Amino acid sequence: MLPLKLEKSVNNSVVIEKKPAELKNKSPKYKVLLHNDPVNSMEYVTISLREVVPQLSEQDAIAIMLEAHNTGVGLVIVCDLEPAEFYSESLKSKGISSSIEKED
Repeated sequence: MLPLKLEKSVNNSVVIEKKPAELKNKSPKYKVLLHNDPVNSMEYVTISLREVVPQLSEQDAIAIMLEAHNTGVGLVIVCDLEPAEFYSESLKSKGISSSIEKED
């Protein structure tokens, strides 16, 4: 159970405060993985990464694509389950091999 702090305010209403440190790690995180792609061009994969995950810079997308190209798999992003599923499925819809796995 989360530790709560109860305080009475001036107008006698009760204020519940959750400690911020206890709110972290509430839900498990998932890794979105990009797999090496011998079919699509490096440029197409880089552009697609940026379209699917708009917060990636061009340099980030290139680095992820190269990591997948050189090692077989690249880490795209770590996030909650629903966005991870969305990103992975969006990449797959563009013909790019992707999967998700729970972060350790």
